[in-house]
Amino acid sequence: MSKKRREIPVFDHPIIETHCHLDYLKDRPLEETLAQSRQVNIEKVITIAVSPNNLAAVRELAANTSCVYGTQGIHPHEAESYNDAVDQEIRQHATDEKIVAVGEIGLDFFYDNADRDVQREVFRRQLQIACDTDRPVVIHSRDADDDTIAILKEFENSLARRGVIHSFTSGPGLARYVLDQGWCLGFNGITTFNKAENVRDIVRMTPIDQILLETDAPFLTPVPYRGRENAPCYLPFIAEKIAEIKNLPLDQVLSQTYQNSLRTFFPQR
Repeated sequence: MSKKRREIPVFDHPIIETHCHLDYLKDRPLEETLAQSRQVNIEKVITIAVSPNNLAAVRELAANTSCVYGTQGIHPHEAESYNDAVDQEIRQHATDEKIVAVGEIGLDFFYDNADRDVQREVFRRQLQIACDTDRPVVIHSRDADDDTIAILKEFENSLARRGVIHSFTSGPGLARYVLDQGWCLGFNGITTFNKAENVRDIVRMTPIDQILLETDAPFLTPVPYRGRENAPCYLPFIAEKIAEIKNLPLDQVLSQTYQNSLRTFFPQR
């Protein structure tokens, strides 16, 4: 007999899903996904752009769904598809009413799906858009800690003091740099994985007022639902894990991460 999975907990405090990919979800209709999110008190969902092919899709999702917000940006995997037209599209829509950040941008030297020099150039170009539009950034960094720090230092005096390294799996050096800048680190289902003690170590060193909750759905489904497609409704498991790792009351984690999300992405709301 298979072991029954624990039901998703429902908390009184609202939660903000700061990073998912709604247009990548396949297992259930969007309406059902959002209904399940509402059932566990997820108040806002930020869906993330990653390529020229989904910039418009993200804008449409955000514009047509009251609880959904979006970003505009090109993931490092797609850096070689970046051109002046894409740059102009991101720049034009970065300040749309329902667009809250420039992202997902950054460097990925693990998969190396794009030439590293091209990744660096595209990262810089999109950071400049964030500077010019006074938008926070959502950054992806994998096996590229030193280069990420070096490039961010070039923009230290002009970037908004709001941003996040999402799905943080990097080392303490990058964590300390980002935290010193007043930015946040985003943590997801990886925190629940058995072999992710390195990530839990970063959670321990991160002040609670600089942590954001995310799922990165449809990827990185948390325990106890690993093996299923991820979805924003699993976010409560991540909140519980953060509280456990940091030995803090769950209410404090929920309240503070909610305020962190507002400060980062919704400062005028």
